Amino acid sequence: MVLWLIGLSGSGKTTIAEEILKKLKNRINFIHVDGDEFRKIFSKDLGFSLKDRKLNAERISKFVSFLSINKLNVLVSVLSNYPKWLEWNRKNIINYNEFYIKTDSNILFARNKKNLYLSRKKNVVGKDIKFIEPKNPDFTFYNNFKKNSIKKISNKIISFIPKKKFKN
Repeated sequence: MVLWLIGLSGSGKTTIAEEILKKLKNRINFIHVDGDEFRKIFSKDLGFSLKDRKLNAERISKFVSFLSINKLNVLVSVLSNYPKWLEWNRKNIINYNEFYIKTDSNILFARNKKNLYLSRKKNVVGKDIKFIEPKNPDFTFYNNFKKNSIKKISNKIISFIPKKKFKN
C-alpha cells in the first residue's frame, strides 16, 4: 500500500505523515519517504531547476514503486509538482492512494517555516515556480493549522487503510 501526500512546502505533509506513523505504530509498518530527506540521500547531484526537479520526481516515483513491488507499505510526503509522474504512479503502483494537503498561500507565507517564501531563494514552487495542483487526488484536505487539524487529517487518511492490513 502507498499513501502519497502532496502539497506545497510548509503545508504540513511531513507533520501529517509523522502523526500517521505514530498512530500506526505496532499495528502496521510503513516506510516514510520524505521529499527533503530523499533529496539529501539520493539526489545530492541535483539542484532546484525545473529539469532537476523533474528528474527527482522520477526517482521518487520509481523508488516508491520498487518498494511497493517488494510488498512494503510506503508513506510518501513530497511536493509532487509533475502531473506526468502522478499519472505514472496511478498506472504503475499497486494500491496507490493520493492525498492533496491544500493550504491557503497567505497561511504558508505567514508561517514560512522553511524560510522559502519570503527569502531571495530562486526556483521555489509556490513563489516563482507555479504549483500544479493534482487533478485527481483520492481526497483533498484543507490544512488551516488550527487546533487538531493535523490529527483529523491523519485519522481520515488512516481510514483509507483496509482493516485487513492491521495486525491483530
